[in-house]
Formats: sequence, structure tokens, C-alpha cells
Amino acid sequence: QVQLVESGGGLVQPGGSLRLSCAASGFRFSRYAMKWYRQAPGKERELVGDITSTGASTNYADSVKGRFTISRDNAANMLYLQMNSLKPEDTAVYYCNALVGYNRWGQGTQVTVSS
Repeated sequence: QVQLVESGGGLVQPGGSLRLSCAASGFRFSRYAMKWYRQAPGKERELVGDITSTGASTNYADSVKGRFTISRDNAANMLYLQMNSLKPEDTAVYYCNALVGYNRWGQGTQVTVSS
């Protein structure tokens, strides 16, 4: 079955960096565009960015543009989110997403940006 497993979250100081990973299984990963979302407490889930199936193209929300980078390794069935210059407002649970028949979600990984 389709599985998405996020990891790499944690507590980081403002200005710091984190790299999130998403391990995908149960579907032909290299054929699907992938997305990262986040959900802060009391807020709706929002799109952080996406990447095409080949990794040739990415798009980002204005709030993270220039600070976050999405990449993928199709040979390893892995999706990544490199987050630099983190701000307190980046605090959220981060989810990877794939549209495989319907929206598939991982369990999420918590990112907390605080001094």
C-alpha cells in the first residue's frame, strides 16, 4: 500500500536550518509529482511547495521562497525539504503529499523554531 513517512523535524533556533525527508513506498514514485504542506496550530494546512516527477521544476509559496528547497531522489524513493533561515512562523507539522488515486499523506513531522 502507499506509504509516506516523514522525518527530520525538531527544535531549531531562528536562523537555523533543517532538512526534512519523506520516504515513499507502495507506488511508482518516479512517476508522481510530490508536494510538501505544513499546518501550524489553529491554522489550515497550507502548501509549502511542489516538485515535478523528474525533479526538473519546483514551485514555492511566497512565504518560503528563497529559503526552502525541495528535491528528490527517484532512485531511492525519497523526497526532501531543505529549510534555511528558519523563522518562528515556520513552526508547524510538515507533511509530504502525493496524489496517487487520491491525496495521500504521511503522519507528519514537527518543526519548532524558537529561541
